[in-house]
Amino acid sequence: MTSWSDHAIWWHVYPLGFTGAPPTATPGEAPVPHRLRRLESWLDYAVDLGCSGLQLGPIFASETHGYDTVDHFRVDPRLGDDDDFDHLVAQARRRGLRVLLDGVFNHVGRGFPMFTRALAEGPGSPAARWFRPGDGAGGFAVFEGHDHLVALNHAEPAVLDHVVRVMGHWLGRGASGWRLDAAYAVPRAFWREAVTRVRREHPDAWFAGEVIHGDYAAYVTEGGLDSVTQYELWKAIWSSLNDGNFFELAWALDRHNGLLEVFAPMTFVGNHDVTRLASRLADPRHLGHALAVLMTVGGVPSLYYGDEQAFLGVKEERAGGDDAIRPAFPDGPDDLASHGMPVYRLHQRLAGLRRRHPWLVRARTEAEHVANRALALRSRAGTGEVVTLLNIGDDAYRFPVDVSKLTVAESCAGAGGPDEDPALVPAHGWRVLVPGP
Repeated sequence: MTSWSDHAIWWHVYPLGFTGAPPTATPGEAPVPHRLRRLESWLDYAVDLGCSGLQLGPIFASETHGYDTVDHFRVDPRLGDDDDFDHLVAQARRRGLRVLLDGVFNHVGRGFPMFTRALAEGPGSPAARWFRPGDGAGGFAVFEGHDHLVALNHAEPAVLDHVVRVMGHWLGRGASGWRLDAAYAVPRAFWREAVTRVRREHPDAWFAGEVIHGDYAAYVTEGGLDSVTQYELWKAIWSSLNDGNFFELAWALDRHNGLLEVFAPMTFVGNHDVTRLASRLADPRHLGHALAVLMTVGGVPSLYYGDEQAFLGVKEERAGGDDAIRPAFPDGPDDLASHGMPVYRLHQRLAGLRRRHPWLVRARTEAEHVANRALALRSRAGTGEVVTLLNIGDDAYRFPVDVSKLTVAESCAGAGGPDEDPALVPAHGWRVLVPGP
């Protein structure tokens, strides 16, 4: 059955960074700054880019970076208040943009009221049952060594009830779905029960779990989710380009086809947790190759804000190491530097191609020709067909594949002419071919 998510292309924004919010919350700060409303001036930009949804990073009250939540029912005061959220959702909906929220339900910040109670009332108290026992402060477990992130106890019914209430509350206010942070750290049975209960009131909601390693399909089928993040494909895209080894990408796409038998993965070449694509690639000429793959294989694509302007940023494993990949944006699109516009136009063109071929969300992709530095991909679903040719060699490359009924829809140089040989790709070039005269 077709869902609205089959047509989704997300523009992923990390609001605390995007709006220039201070890195640490100040309890009781007044007046509320209403920074969330700054996103309104970027909604048309997202639509023009070709996106149909706004994927928001954490927006709920937290202590620092948003993943240390202290109140799931309150907009972070550094961003604004409920009226600001309602206004943003209404303005997004006016433009046909869905809103996806970031749900941090594996852990909370140490200022979470129930955790404060647990410390005060002791390990045998009802409040303490909300949290996993462990070696952290107070005898509670923390998330992956981060002492300020206290792990919730997903075997406790009150925690399940809380998560269900939170998700239903914000879906009722206009959100269309949830990205579930650190979904891999939560028992799949918990997700299944939570999602099943939420769907009773919100049957069209979409749930995508953050899963880095492991059995992606099992997280979907056993957890009742719609999708998970496709980190395996993300890694194969940039490393195959850097290493001159398209065999890695071909292998990853074969595994990707297997996932598509079960669900449509959430695909990306950048997000709030990884070094930006323009910094990751060894050769900047290959950014278009990465984007062409993203937009012509199965899945639900997400574009991370700033990548469409070729922003640079390296993630570092230290305090504040995410700051470079979560920068502030200016007040409006007119304030962006002009040198990023060619990359924006490239994203625009390939997003447009994707929207003209919405069947690609569930397409299977076959590597018809693989060499270290040349790759021909043919994506099909039903009667639809798209061929993507990638050449990262220093010489032009004629692909030995059948393109007799295809024409150049997009390429590193734009759309092709009628007399152009579609199988001949220039050095460090790429092409996307579609059926045509």
